[in-house]
Amino acid sequence: MNQLAERRQEEKERRRSEILDAAEAVAAEAGIDSMTMDEVARKARLSRALLYVYFQDRSDLLLAICERALLNLHGRFKAAAREHASGREQIGAIGRAFVTFSREQPVHYDALTKFAMRSSAGLGDHPNELACLQHGDRVHEVLVASIGQGMRDGSIRADAGPPGLVGLTLWGYMLGIIQLATTKAAVIEHRGFNAERLIDEALRLATHALAPP
Repeated sequence: MNQLAERRQEEKERRRSEILDAAEAVAAEAGIDSMTMDEVARKARLSRALLYVYFQDRSDLLLAICERALLNLHGRFKAAAREHASGREQIGAIGRAFVTFSREQPVHYDALTKFAMRSSAGLGDHPNELACLQHGDRVHEVLVASIGQGMRDGSIRADAGPPGLVGLTLWGYMLGIIQLATTKAAVIEHRGFNAERLIDEALRLATHALAPP
């Protein structure tokens, strides 16, 4: 690739990143469900026609945000796992990192939940869908690696189940806990607790269930 082509590619990637920044800003203000292509174009100071050069439609744009979210989450999971030696401690730290991610990056978290609800029929046919699946696999692999590490070092019970399935179960469990803590704070307080206490208890129970007898 010659220098002119490299500059054009760099400019294209820079413009695409700026559009994604604008889309995330709009989603943070209005909510990801209310985000429109017109609003993103205005925020990015682009014509609507030019926006469609970079993203086919709103769904395409949401998938690109989801890809960013998964890259973000992968880095957080890797960093959390590196802080601990035993697999079970790593799982606890990864769970905590997931909660922090949901609070610090609500737009990214919402994009992930929207992607999780997509139909599996034809999933991966679109280039951005395929990228999300691949990055999602990398996130899952960090979790599975920590479960495997725990089984080897004895901190996680050997009969817990296949690491991949255990990882999916933990993922679903924490999604539910985060949803409950986010949307049912009043109910939790009515029961005499708060969201922080709920999350602490959820992480304690999850790691306790993995511990050997």
